[in-house]
Amino acid sequence: MIAVRLPTEIETRLDALAAATGRTKTFYVREAILKHLDDLEDYYLAAEVVERIRKGQERTLSLDEVERQLGLEG
Repeated sequence: MIAVRLPTEIETRLDALAAATGRTKTFYVREAILKHLDDLEDYYLAAEVVERIRKGQERTLSLDEVERQLGLEG
């Protein structure tokens, strides 16, 4: 269970949406989280990789190297 404090403006918008659609505010909050959680996970994972690259802890490959490794050089 999570309790979330929202700005009054967002709470008002959720109230209006819930009233207009017959769904609960909880439904819409859950939908918003589910829709954007993958994007947030991807963003923070990418940020960690970028930091490792900057520190020289992550190997990168050029396009030519990738093509050679996959047997795609032409």
